[in-house]
Amino acid sequence: MILEALGAVLLGLGASWAALQRLPHRLPSRRLVLTAGPLGAVFGAILTHAAMGPGHVVATLIGAVAVGAVLLSLLLRPAGHVLRRPMPS
Repeated sequence: MILEALGAVLLGLGASWAALQRLPHRLPSRRLVLTAGPLGAVFGAILTHAAMGPGHVVATLIGAVAVGAVLLSLLLRPAGHVLRRPMPS
């Protein structure tokens, strides 16, 4: 489990770094992104490990990356200005 958690942290950091490289204008501060990715990945690893049981290292790491990516996607801001039309009365 220790190696799974370490792998999840490294994968979460990698996903955070990749998100910061590709979408820096749509994300909040670097510190928040670099913290949220590994935390989400560790939570995903714990959740997947609890669901699958021991011995499924690859599945645990896939679950870790999936949950970490979902958490990072929640940090995204809208791309540009949204044109809002007034509601008809």
